[in-house]
Amino acid sequence: HVLALMVLGRFSARVYVAYSTLYCVGTILSMQISFVGFQPVQSSEHMLALGTFGLCQLYAFAQYLRQRLSPANFELLFRALLTTLLGTLGTAAVVLTLTGKISPWTGRFYSLLDPSYAKNHIPIIASVSEHQPTSWSSFYFDLQVLVFLFPAGLYFCFTRLSDANVFIILYGVLSIYFAGVMVRLMLVLAPVMCIVSGVAASSLLSLHVKDIEPKVEKHDKKKKHENNLVFRSEVGALFVCVLGCLLVSYVFHCTWVTSEAYSSPSIVLSARAHDGARIIFDDFREAYTWLKMNTAEDAKVMSWWDYGYQITAMANRTVIVDNNTWNNTHISRVGQAMASTEDKAYEIMRELDVDYVLVIFGGLVGYSSDDINKFLWMVRIGGSTDRGAHIKEADYYTPAGEFRVDHDGSNTLLNCLMYKMSYYKFGLVYTEGGRPPGFDRVRGAEIGNKDFNLDVLEEAYTTEHWLVRIYKVKPLPNRGV
Repeated sequence: HVLALMVLGRFSARVYVAYSTLYCVGTILSMQISFVGFQPVQSSEHMLALGTFGLCQLYAFAQYLRQRLSPANFELLFRALLTTLLGTLGTAAVVLTLTGKISPWTGRFYSLLDPSYAKNHIPIIASVSEHQPTSWSSFYFDLQVLVFLFPAGLYFCFTRLSDANVFIILYGVLSIYFAGVMVRLMLVLAPVMCIVSGVAASSLLSLHVKDIEPKVEKHDKKKKHENNLVFRSEVGALFVCVLGCLLVSYVFHCTWVTSEAYSSPSIVLSARAHDGARIIFDDFREAYTWLKMNTAEDAKVMSWWDYGYQITAMANRTVIVDNNTWNNTHISRVGQAMASTEDKAYEIMRELDVDYVLVIFGGLVGYSSDDINKFLWMVRIGGSTDRGAHIKEADYYTPAGEFRVDHDGSNTLLNCLMYKMSYYKFGLVYTEGGRPPGFDRVRGAEIGNKDFNLDVLEEAYTTEHWLVRIYKVKPLPNRGV
């Protein structure tokens, strides 16, 4: 915002005092948080704010010199100081970056500037559901009528340009771009959508409410012409009623979305039966309780990183990877185990000292967010490091380029550890009437590999609806075979 004001020639002493105070106080306060520390002055993401603060000081100093020097002397001194300062700061920035004093941009930051960066270079970032691009349906689902009021609000902000409106315009345009790149940034977009839409609603109501009010007759030709417009007050009243109804419907929509979509814990699932009755799937807590009550306190559980925090908090067991995805190499190793054959996976599990393996399987009840649907991300992340270079995503597709779990599926997929853990004994289960045993309700196909046994794992526990399956890693044999 401050940079835009400088470019537009609207920078003033008031803006200088406000930004300098905000930056200094805000930075000092943020550094009091232990895990933040010196990041506000050492990370590349914060350098733009620091650079803007420096520009403010340069601008204020230049204005001070301009008032006390002749134009010729000021021009000479300003150029000399600017050249020296830019050279010094540029050299210092390069040296500090090369020595590691200033950390480089993170992968998430690069993904905002280049949406394809994470998918091509850091698949662990692209695999997070919160980092997926936002669909148009999500915009309408979360914002409803605000989607249509937002452009009108921007228009009214441009027609009454001020320092505050410049801030709103920048906030709105940048937020809607970043929210389109990552769905999690809808939280950043929501406040400015309300502000800009409020500007639009207020401006439109101000225009049309005037038409409803009775007017005093005047002899001015222009006013007389306006008063002669047909049904002017009726049109104004109709517009006010329509806009009021839209705003009221938005309130009800927000209440419904909050109750249905954002108030249910993800650990307890619910669905509707054919008669409308609510069905509760409490398999996650069932599995975590079993782990807590039936495994040793020092047992180590391997699962995909999505469930790490839940297992740690609810089962009180050590996990190999969790939702703190900073260790890409470790997560890649787990992905390699899931994507490998039993023998190769056993080597990795012994290396990681794994006692139990937990997988999420939704083929019985139709839960689509299971590990089979996430499996390709495990393959990509597993093959993104040097030790997983042998894992190729193409090996898990059919010759036609399809990801299938039926008899046409890739042999590599049908014999990997994740497939076997998910579908162990599933070939004996009838899931729907008129369907063969082993019919996966999520993939809509009969599984292609039914008759197999597990060599290095043994089934320890499967929840009521088969949502969570836990396997125990067999110990090494006492003697070679």
